Amino acid sequence: MEKLKELISPCRLCPRDCNAKRSEGEVGFCKVTDKPIVSSFGPHFGEEPVLVGFGGSGTIFFTGCNLGCVFCQNYQISHLMEGEYITVEELADIMLYLQNRGCHNINLVTPTHQVTQIFEAVDIAKRKDLTIPIVYNCGGYESVEVLKELEGLVDVYMPDIKTFSREFASKYLKAPDYPEVVKEAVLEMQRQVGFLKVNEFGIAEKGLIVRHLVMPNWTEDSKEILKWITENLGKETYVNVMEQYFPYYKACEYPEICRRLTEKEFMEVYNYAKRLGLRLAV
Repeated sequence: MEKLKELISPCRLCPRDCNAKRSEGEVGFCKVTDKPIVSSFGPHFGEEPVLVGFGGSGTIFFTGCNLGCVFCQNYQISHLMEGEYITVEELADIMLYLQNRGCHNINLVTPTHQVTQIFEAVDIAKRKDLTIPIVYNCGGYESVEVLKELEGLVDVYMPDIKTFSREFASKYLKAPDYPEVVKEAVLEMQRQVGFLKVNEFGIAEKGLIVRHLVMPNWTEDSKEILKWITENLGKETYVNVMEQYFPYYKACEYPEICRRLTEKEFMEVYNYAKRLGLRLAV
């Protein structure tokens, strides 16, 4: 925890290395100070079946983000900053509440820029008998240095590999170096937790879950990602190829992504993943 506390102010928690003095109220790209800021929390039944089970995934939606996705479906939270600042102790209590509600895990949604506050709360909650797995649900734009500090603290890593195209990353994510960063980050995640392991009820206990949202007009990029996963992580990698793209937020400022994904586009990518022999979410 001491290293994470050192990295938050001036901030070097994510690859942007913005050096914002967050402990003094200064904010960087993510617009968050050094206090936890949460939008909502509760049992979530819309996640992958291995997370949801019968009690739901105990999601906590954190305000702000270190990416600038123009098509963000949670833009009210990530970009418009809907949420409220709470204490670390209150965040720990939220985790315990979700466990007591019967949730199978604590699902940290967009945690990257608040990782110091979050894992301070995890430490407090564990001393108060938090025992369910911790899920790190992120956009993949992660610092390997920070991820190494999380070894042993995160049970399930769930990155969304968005693109391997620098053009896509620069135009739609506001992070030109995303392709290089996400590859290194996901390799580190797999090193720590390995392939996904589930219990006798089919509920995730530990391991890596990779998400990929198929985008209109970017199917070749999707195939490149899936091929890389196969060759660098292995066919046993649990992958969720997602088709729910919708042109939210500022997406229609870019005509080429201002539409829904077609069934043909999705099936082209999904069938490619099947041919590769990947372990696909159902």
